[in-house]
Amino acid sequence: MTVAEAGCTVPRQFSYTTRPYAAVDDATGAPIGLDEIDLRVRWLLDLIGAAQSELVSRLWQPATFDTLTAGRDSQGRRLPAQGHVTAARLGWNPSYPTGVYVPSRVTRVVTAQAVGTLRTLAYRDHAISALSARFDPATRRLAPPTAAGDYVPAGFARGVARHLAARSRRAESASHERLRITDVQTPPRTSVMARLAAADKQLSQIAVTDAVMTLTVKLPTYEAPAGRAHWRRVRLTAAIPPHLHTRAITDWHLPTLVLDHRGLLLRCAATEQIPTADLSGGATAVGVDWSPATLGAAAIVTERPDGLVSDYRGFTYDDRGLGIKLARLQAEGQHLHRKAARLTRLAATAPPEVRAELEGKIAVLDAHRAAVGVKRGKINRELAFHFARHIVEYAAAAGAAVIGVEDLTTLETRGHGRVNNNRAAQSARRKAVDALAHTATGAGVTVVSVPARGTSALCPGCNETLSRPGGYHRAWCAKCKVGGNRDHVAGVNLAKRALLGRRAAIRKRGQNPQIRIAEHAPVRQCRDKTSPTPSRPRHRRVRRSVPTATPQAGVNQRRIVPAPRASVWDTVKPAPASHVVTGSREVRTSPTSATSVAGSMSYVDAARRRSSPRRRTSAPRPS
Repeated sequence: MTVAEAGCTVPRQFSYTTRPYAAVDDATGAPIGLDEIDLRVRWLLDLIGAAQSELVSRLWQPATFDTLTAGRDSQGRRLPAQGHVTAARLGWNPSYPTGVYVPSRVTRVVTAQAVGTLRTLAYRDHAISALSARFDPATRRLAPPTAAGDYVPAGFARGVARHLAARSRRAESASHERLRITDVQTPPRTSVMARLAAADKQLSQIAVTDAVMTLTVKLPTYEAPAGRAHWRRVRLTAAIPPHLHTRAITDWHLPTLVLDHRGLLLRCAATEQIPTADLSGGATAVGVDWSPATLGAAAIVTERPDGLVSDYRGFTYDDRGLGIKLARLQAEGQHLHRKAARLTRLAATAPPEVRAELEGKIAVLDAHRAAVGVKRGKINRELAFHFARHIVEYAAAAGAAVIGVEDLTTLETRGHGRVNNNRAAQSARRKAVDALAHTATGAGVTVVSVPARGTSALCPGCNETLSRPGGYHRAWCAKCKVGGNRDHVAGVNLAKRALLGRRAAIRKRGQNPQIRIAEHAPVRQCRDKTSPTPSRPRHRRVRRSVPTATPQAGVNQRRIVPAPRASVWDTVKPAPASHVVTGSREVRTSPTSATSVAGSMSYVDAARRRSSPRRRTSAPRPS
């Protein structure tokens, strides 16, 4: 009996989103409109955002990062993990406009978010300082690290080296200067949100009963509250998503308040109990290779008494055209960024009246670029969970207990050109790994990270370098007589390393198990089909939503009317006509396209004119 079968479970946190559909005043019980709730939440977020930006800008100095890196206060005591407690001990207090009253629990939210941002940038400050100390302005190269603590990822080191080289060229001197993050960049712009989990019950409370979440939060009643009476408690009612009703959830956490184009959004978190992962059980593993052509490809390796076998037939994920759409949005966002940067340089030396006009154009470009970023984030999330669902179904059909993915900390895209390298580097791999780990846990499969070096270049059988007889995407080993798609061969290597190193996996809290040593054992090609055939939805060639013209009885249609163009979105099943949208204010049905209706009617009119007999008309005779 394995550990998972014995009933041992471990807690795991996950996130979800929902929207309130009702609101009442906590004291009087009077209903409050959702538009008013959005306005009051906006006042709260404006107070928090302004105070947080002011505090981060005031603390943007090297002494702040020295204190956070050391982790000690002025008396040598260790700094606590809570951000608001650290800020209170160090005397980092935000400031508000004169005459505005803000409760102390809201101040906790401000300081917790500000300290969290500064702690995240403390690592970057330490890395920039260490790299600038190793940078040689004469050769414009970085010296190798001397201590283990000076190691930083290679991609980050190259980016800092390019910045230091450009700085030395502008200075036109070979002075050796140790830089800090405050010398390299300006204070970051923080996201406008309110993490209610940083406060206690005096600010907000949560209760979940019968798949309904009730959030009690204190909100301002005026844009500039002047006293305690201008803050009142409001009870927000939101529905729990249906896919969480059957989950073994033990704790519901306070959400984060965010405003988007639809209104108030609650970003919630919960803790559930999941079975303990048992890596020693199971004899089949799936390897997932990140591909530059698509998001990923998978292959299967099975452990038998006579060794490791695989049929070398992998599964390539079909992104339904989302990858092309992401590339287009990425190029559009970069174009907007370059255009805004050029207008910013022009506005720096322009006259006052021209500068005002340019600043208006820059604001429009920034808004468009932010909208493109939001759209990319939504597509990345959809792509990640769609990819995770297909890979988990593939692994479950093969009876695999382990899914091996490439370690993203050692993976770097190089050698494919500037455009392809940038496109692959900005793909949703991190989101795909998180979605894969979350989805696989529900199916009883464990996701482990394995070393990525050599998986696409070495033969799974003899561990020798593969040849490329058919180009970049093909791989062949003349010694073992095995080969095929490059990504499928890499998936076989990843699955092999996951099977061989699963008993030596390193576990860290909040991370997937890691295999840091790449062991080798020959993988024999098996003629038996060991991998399942993934189900592929068929594309519907005609959209059911487009109205078709009904031909009249007795009329011959001589001209063939072409069907509407097929789309990659036709693989998605249409939603039923009667459904309930949870948490939305309004359900709007999209009207039928006027262009498609007019086009179909034009075809019918043309057919009628052709089928009807022509009448001969003669000109009237002159009298």
